[in-house]
Amino acid sequence: MAGHSQFKNIMHRKGRQDAVKSKLFGKLAREITVAAKLGLPDPAMNPRLRAAILAARAENMAKDSIERAIKKAIGGDAESYDEIRYEGYGPGGVAVIVEVLTDNRNRTAGEVRSTFTKSGGNLAETGAVSFMFDHLGVVEYDAAAASADTMLEAAIEAGAEDVVSGESGHEIYTTPGSLAAVTKALEAKFGEPRKSALVWKPQNTVAVDDEQGEKVLKLIETLNEHDDVQNVYANFEVSDALMQKLSA
Repeated sequence: MAGHSQFKNIMHRKGRQDAVKSKLFGKLAREITVAAKLGLPDPAMNPRLRAAILAARAENMAKDSIERAIKKAIGGDAESYDEIRYEGYGPGGVAVIVEVLTDNRNRTAGEVRSTFTKSGGNLAETGAVSFMFDHLGVVEYDAAAASADTMLEAAIEAGAEDVVSGESGHEIYTTPGSLAAVTKALEAKFGEPRKSALVWKPQNTVAVDDEQGEKVLKLIETLNEHDDVQNVYANFEVSDALMQKLSA
């Protein structure tokens, strides 16, 4: 299993109990506001806003909080955020992509650089590692939504590129440009997905030992805790033993 999926599952379990909801809601609200400001405030006409609302609902964000974030964009009193992608290397030569929304480029760049350095990694130039990833759309459904064959058939019909089904659910991959159309087609058959978003999917993964793996996971966790960081992707793989240790 790829490192990103493994880490996501660990954080999902831990995040349910941790007092990180308010920070997470702040990030989700920021993405909703930016999406509504860049396009129309109607999710039916704005795929990015639709994806942001889906992400918020998946984390049980209150409806009035979602509406407030949209109204903030319409009202014109929303802060202006820059979208920046940082790329670098973590422990063990693991490639890392960090997506941020910031109102202060210099502050965020310094803090992200410092986080990489403290972990034993280093921040690199934009483009240094992204060629090792595919930029794709992904639509996710719970396993109970459909059988693997049914989902595959529907995804192909909708124009998807690939489907990965397993115990944790279905991941339907699309080109960035067809994400909205594929999501709409699948939603008509299976209801609202748990996720619809653009992601960086590693083409290959780097196996790291447990010591390096723990350092990489710590780096990703620290990056995710930063208020300006929206998403972190990495191309590593860790042992089942380390997974069990960290998710215990």
